[in-house]
Amino acid sequence: MKKDLHPDYHMIEVKLTDGSTYQTRSTYGAEGDTLVLEIDPSAHPAWTGGNQKLMDTGGRVSKFKKKYEGLGF
Repeated sequence: MKKDLHPDYHMIEVKLTDGSTYQTRSTYGAEGDTLVLEIDPSAHPAWTGGNQKLMDTGGRVSKFKKKYEGLGF
């Protein structure tokens, strides 16, 4: 393998939105740095199944629902 081809791979600490932390190997920053996450699986609706809101701007959602109402959307 060629030298200096790949970035440095080292241990960092990852801090989640709830304050919990864990250590992992990464190319982020330098050895011992902390990566603070703004969005993580404990807070993001994609993982938590949070409420979804549809914004009906200009009737687009209503138009879509009317067009495909027979398909069970």
